[in-house]
Amino acid sequence: MTSASLPLREDVPLAPLTTFRIGGPARYFAEATTEQEVAAAVAWAEAQGVELFLLGGGSNLLVHDEGFAGLVLQMKIAGIEALGDGVFEVGAGESWDGFVARAVAAECAGIECLAGIPGSVGGTPVQNVGAYGQEVSETIVSVRAFDRQAKAFVDLSKQECRFRYRASLFNTDARGRYIVTRVRFQLRAGGVPTLRYADLQKHFADAHPTPSLVAVAAAVREIRRAKGMLIVEGDPDCRSAGSFFKNPVVAASLLPEVAKAVGGEVKDVPSWPAGEGCVKLPAAWLLERAGFVKGYGVGPAGISTRHTLALTNRGGATFADVEHLEEEIVAGVEIRFGIRLEREPVVLG
Repeated sequence: MTSASLPLREDVPLAPLTTFRIGGPARYFAEATTEQEVAAAVAWAEAQGVELFLLGGGSNLLVHDEGFAGLVLQMKIAGIEALGDGVFEVGAGESWDGFVARAVAAECAGIECLAGIPGSVGGTPVQNVGAYGQEVSETIVSVRAFDRQAKAFVDLSKQECRFRYRASLFNTDARGRYIVTRVRFQLRAGGVPTLRYADLQKHFADAHPTPSLVAVAAAVREIRRAKGMLIVEGDPDCRSAGSFFKNPVVAASLLPEVAKAVGGEVKDVPSWPAGEGCVKLPAAWLLERAGFVKGYGVGPAGISTRHTLALTNRGGATFADVEHLEEEIVAGVEIRFGIRLEREPVVLG
C-alpha cells in the first residue's frame, strides 16, 4: 500500500523497534527521511481518519500487547551539520549517542554527560533528556517542527519550547501538535567537561589535569553499562525503557513525614531544591526503602539487577506484565511515603 509520496506498510511489528522489546503491531507504518514525507504522513492520517504516532529510537516507549490501530511514523531525517563556534544543526532521526560522539570529538562541551543515552535526537527536546548533571535544554537554541495545527513547519526558540524537568511544550501543553524534524544546539567550543555528578567526581577523583570531553563521555557510558543503562545486545537488563519513574517533586514540608517513614531524620533524606517550597526526591531511594530493590519481581517482568529504577523484560514479558509490576510499585511507595510516582516512558496503544 502506498500514498503518492509516502511508502506505507501494514501490520508492522513494533516490539523489535523498541528497547523494551514489548508490544503488538502497527496497523500502518512509514518512515520519514524528509520533511515532505512528514507532511505527507500527517495529511494521509487525517484523510484516513486514523491516529498518528511519531516513533524515534523506541527507547522511551512501552507498546500495548494489542499494538496500535493508527499510523506509526518513524523519524529517519538524518544529517549533522557543524555551523561553527559550537553550533550544530542535527536531523531528528540521527542517533543521539552518535551526535554526542561527534560533538566531543570536535571538543565541543555541553552534552558529554548525556553519552550512552539511547534513542534519536528528535526525542531529546520532547522529554528534556537529562543525566549526570546535564539537561539537553541547556544547549538547545531552537527546534524545527511540523505544526499539525497550522499545517506548516515552524522554528521554535528555546523559550517557546517551555523546558522544565523531564518536560517541554511537546509532551505537555501541546502534546501531539508538533513533529520535531531538526534541532539546533549551541555547545561550548573548547569548553571543559561538566563534573557535577557524584559518580563522575568519584571516577575522576585522581585525574590530573582535567579529563577530556571524550574521556568523560566514555566514563559516562561505562557507568551506564555497569547500571544496565547502556543498550548491550543480549543483556536482559537492557530490555527496558531506562528509568521507569520520574524523581518526584514534593513540598519540602513533607520531608519530616518521609524521614519518619524510614525511622530517620530529615537530614537523612536525600533531596534537591526544586522551586519555591519544593524539593526533588530520588525515586530509586523511595523504591528501595519501600522494598522494591534490584532484582525484585517474579516472572518475565522485574526490576533490573543493576538499576532500581529500570523495569525490565526478562524474556517474553508482555505489556500487562510490566503494567502489573508498575502498579505494585506505585501502590507500595504511596502506602509507605504518601507519594505517588509518575511513569516516565510513553505508552502507545
